[in-house]
Amino acid sequence: MGGKIAILGDIHSNLEALETVLEDCRREGVDEYLCTGDVVGYNACPHECLEIIRSLGCPVVKGNHDHYIASRASLEDFNPYAAAVVRWTRDQLSGEELEYLHNLPFSVVTKGITLVHSTMDRPERFGYVFDIQQAETNFSNQITPVCFHGHTHCPMIYERQFSGVGMIEPQAFTITAGRKYFINVGSVGQPRDGDPRAAYVIYDIRAKTLDFRRIEYDIESAQRRILAAGLPEHLAERLALGQ
Repeated sequence: MGGKIAILGDIHSNLEALETVLEDCRREGVDEYLCTGDVVGYNACPHECLEIIRSLGCPVVKGNHDHYIASRASLEDFNPYAAAVVRWTRDQLSGEELEYLHNLPFSVVTKGITLVHSTMDRPERFGYVFDIQQAETNFSNQITPVCFHGHTHCPMIYERQFSGVGMIEPQAFTITAGRKYFINVGSVGQPRDGDPRAAYVIYDIRAKTLDFRRIEYDIESAQRRILAAGLPEHLAERLALGQ
């Protein structure tokens, strides 16, 4: 494994955001990629985004949108906007692409790093981690020092040391030996922390450093694609708000 690894998650069919993030990765000298899932959903370019991620040849775990789009499972737990896009996306992807999503694993361990979309305890249930108590449950199932995840679309570092579990706001950060970290990399395609810029993380595996990146992209173009596809207007509006 090379020195710099980009961890991308919650791309959600946002082609403009994904292409801009990958340009930033190239400028930053990224060697390899990991993906915490939800490649599709919410935005208007599922095929294009899936094609790009697959071309990277990187480990990818299954997000809840990937799962529901590929499985045709009941959408009763989805909000109406998300459900509408799931149905639309199912019709945009080929049978082979749906099979690819269906076969994605819920978690991956690769060279001392764990990837999961939501949590390590019952990852197929897609539980959310917003606080220390929820993170503690994950740590009891985490076998590697570092685990990257997404799902909430909000970057965050959860750290477990001898004194307990703490939350650390996303920032330039160095991993400490002997501790465990559960790191939310934020969302490339639909940030929800009030900052509309695309979010991802670069992990320098040699220096053990984290770089939380925020990248401006052409939001108006992504919005136009959503509206042209006939998807809910709310999904276009929220991109500019980071919600």
